[in-house]
Amino acid sequence: MPMKNQPLSGNAMPRFGGIASMMRLPVVSSAQGLDVAFIGIPLDTGTSHRPGARFGPRQIRAESSLLRPYNMATGAAPFDALQVADLGDVPINTYSLTKSLPIITDFYDEVLASDCIPLTLGGDHTIALPILRAMAAKHGPVALVHVDAHADVNEDMFGESIAHGTPFRRAVEENLLVCDKVFQIGLRGTGYASDDFDWPRSQGFTIVPAHEVWYQSLAPFMAQVRERIGNTPCYLSFDIDGIDPAYAGGTGTPGNWGLTVPQALEIVRGCRGLNIVGADLVEVSPPYDPSGNTALLGANLLFEMLCVLPGVLIR
Repeated sequence: MPMKNQPLSGNAMPRFGGIASMMRLPVVSSAQGLDVAFIGIPLDTGTSHRPGARFGPRQIRAESSLLRPYNMATGAAPFDALQVADLGDVPINTYSLTKSLPIITDFYDEVLASDCIPLTLGGDHTIALPILRAMAAKHGPVALVHVDAHADVNEDMFGESIAHGTPFRRAVEENLLVCDKVFQIGLRGTGYASDDFDWPRSQGFTIVPAHEVWYQSLAPFMAQVRERIGNTPCYLSFDIDGIDPAYAGGTGTPGNWGLTVPQALEIVRGCRGLNIVGADLVEVSPPYDPSGNTALLGANLLFEMLCVLPGVLIR
């Protein structure tokens, strides 16, 4: 049996040294032989307000040098059972959003053909649509756990059907989702109309506004999510702006009174037991957080996603 890749230890190379891959894992050019691949999509052409998410994958990778291979809270030891590597970035067309989408889908089709689970470093939330197209081609329509300040179900933005505020409207129209197994958590703020959240509810989505879970543990709710989704292939899409900007201000469209970091962890850890077939962490915009804290949080959440994948050992 081949040796499993391990993150480069901070005792073997200073954390500020070496190649800035995700968790300082090997960088590979093919998903062949991998159980899980970290993949960057440096795209922010779909952003409506503050750009900069194109730099998210690079900064998340840099901050991930602080991570170690064992989850001391949950006992998860992902690198003991899974072959994991960094597959680099999708070569998107930085001048064309519409041309970038099939590039992304084709890339993920190839990854999924190798039976490899992709964990994606965004990039703005537009990327969820081409990824879901690949997911549905492989697995059929999928369940969805979606953490966000926004529902991202706009009919269009400035007349454009493809943008970071439209992916889940398009996903419903293209039959990519099992709509009664879609959960949108952390929605909040102001809207364009009083019925902004009625459309996803009318599709069968379960909406959990942030204000309804203030000061509450989300562990009991995630037990309900697991019961509802069962063994249906499930995709986890996590917009960093689902978390309050007090913790994650480096994002394009921040919104106050959001989820806390412990609640974010409860959501991700609550996905253990689901048939997770892919996940993303999007909308980290490093120019708006020079401290690197938002990207560091993103890196930690991606590690937590790795820790809940099927087949991960618990020590």
